Amino acid sequence: MSGLARAEDSASSALDLSIGYTADLTGVVDGGLAQRGRLLDNLEIGADLDLDKAFGWTGATAHMLLLNNSGGMPNEDAGTAQGIDNIEVSRHRTRLFEAWVQQDFAGAAASVRAGLYDLNSEFYANDSAGLLIAPAFGIGSELAATGANGPSIFPSTALAVRLKWSPREDLYVQAAALNASAGVLGDPDGIDTSFHDGALLIAEAGWSNTGKIAVGAWRYSRQQDDIRETDLAGAPVHRDAQGFYLLAEHPIAGSPDGPRRATAFARLGVSDGDTTDFSGGWQAGILVEQVFAGRPESALSFGMNQAFFSDKARANVRDGGGSLKRAETAFELTYADTFGPVTVQPDLQYVIDPAGDTAIGHAVIAALRISFAF
Repeated sequence: MSGLARAEDSASSALDLSIGYTADLTGVVDGGLAQRGRLLDNLEIGADLDLDKAFGWTGATAHMLLLNNSGGMPNEDAGTAQGIDNIEVSRHRTRLFEAWVQQDFAGAAASVRAGLYDLNSEFYANDSAGLLIAPAFGIGSELAATGANGPSIFPSTALAVRLKWSPREDLYVQAAALNASAGVLGDPDGIDTSFHDGALLIAEAGWSNTGKIAVGAWRYSRQQDDIRETDLAGAPVHRDAQGFYLLAEHPIAGSPDGPRRATAFARLGVSDGDTTDFSGGWQAGILVEQVFAGRPESALSFGMNQAFFSDKARANVRDGGGSLKRAETAFELTYADTFGPVTVQPDLQYVIDPAGDTAIGHAVIAALRISFAF
């Protein structure tokens, strides 16, 4: 074999390509603002490159992920504050969601990652909550609702640097600095490189073995507008935007490789309540994997979440003659099974006091998710 052929084979083995497509039929069947179904979808094209195998760059990897989202917005019918479908977007577009390079150090015990980076891929995340469709189970709303146009999470990320260190296999400490203004190629303004709005700083430390326990804190480097208080000129007063969170998950039944293995998860987040409508919230639930012994990919999950509205948000609504309840509460039950490359997932949600608005009826949402992965 020639040297050129060997180099081509090496580059080919270093590259991992993936394609995933998800289509959701989601609709409000009772309560909410309207009862109808909406079709929406999400296309992912990913590439991971081992830079050591490809170019001899020891300990380095690169990752790229393209997304395309289209379809309806079912939360317009549900009227919730937190959303009901984690692939719903307000603008249809194709965009470069992630593009980063990671360098490992100290025998892979430490690493640095830089580029367009999804904060929720490593921070404020419970793996056992990943089957649930409601966005609140991805990241707490008290953080998701911050920033100039949202933090660096779906549907748009931001330039970031992430550091991670694992002194032992079961312990880790990680921190990241992310542009406070999210934007990627495909968004109207593209990638923001000015950092005009400062940075979002976040750190998390945890133990991860058979289960996971972690604590995290976040803060914006620049003060944000207060949602209620103004100065003498009528301009919003500037406040520190910050918060913290706790999360845990642990197996509660079954063996790691056996059927009906169950994992419970719980999470709590709190924010300042001055710069966002949410003062905090919590999520909890259970995941049962291999529900049926003969169906290794079958999974069942139940989750509940509650988002608390800040005192200032409630006061703003009262000033307008309305009434805002203390919290929005939701429950979700979902089941998924895989047949070859296709996963079928029916889902049911029940939202009490959507958006805290007493004028909106409790909403019952039904969804069917079909996913393909190659």
